[in-house]
Amino acid sequence: MTAAFDRDAWEERWARALREHGDAVAAIPPNAHLTRAVEDLRPGLALDAGCGHGSEALWLAARGWGVTAVDFSATALDRARSTAGTLGPDIAGRIDWLEADLAGWTPPPGRYDLVVCLYVHMAGTVAGTVRRLAAGVAPGGTLFLVGHRPVDPATGAATPAAGQVQVSVDEAIAALEPAGWDVVVAEDRPRAAAGTGVDAVVWARRLR
Repeated sequence: MTAAFDRDAWEERWARALREHGDAVAAIPPNAHLTRAVEDLRPGLALDAGCGHGSEALWLAARGWGVTAVDFSATALDRARSTAGTLGPDIAGRIDWLEADLAGWTPPPGRYDLVVCLYVHMAGTVAGTVRRLAAGVAPGGTLFLVGHRPVDPATGAATPAAGQVQVSVDEAIAALEPAGWDVVVAEDRPRAAAGTGVDAVVWARRLR
């Protein structure tokens, strides 16, 4: 990982964002790509890989999922844990907050009914990260990935993810064994704000 995106840099980003814009961060809703895709799934065990301030983990827990929420920013995890506490034990008790670096952390094989990874800057290759996360999906489970492209393909302009390595459709699909996965969605979707680029969205079910 380059110095601009190491653990200390992200820790400082989170500390500054929560200090200067804490209310705005708290008001960010869970990712719409995710909520539309999984709202009808039967709750089970979920992994939120790169959970940040926890909006998706909280949303999943509120719907009955048992969630392992992983991030390498202690500051972000502290805020997420605190927010969960305000929502009561029924939600807070369903989430295990884990400080770990996704550059090397590997989920238990076949453990999760849902593995989510949204807008995570990847220290290694996209393929390597996708394979490690996919290994954590149980047979019949769902892998859901979203990455913000660093360059807007329509304009060639840099996006807010400039300089980062995030999930792309082609690399993610290439990393999944064709015989082992049913790919439900694999597409670039324009972001709502004009000029901010596209999101790569990959939704796949594990067959075996």
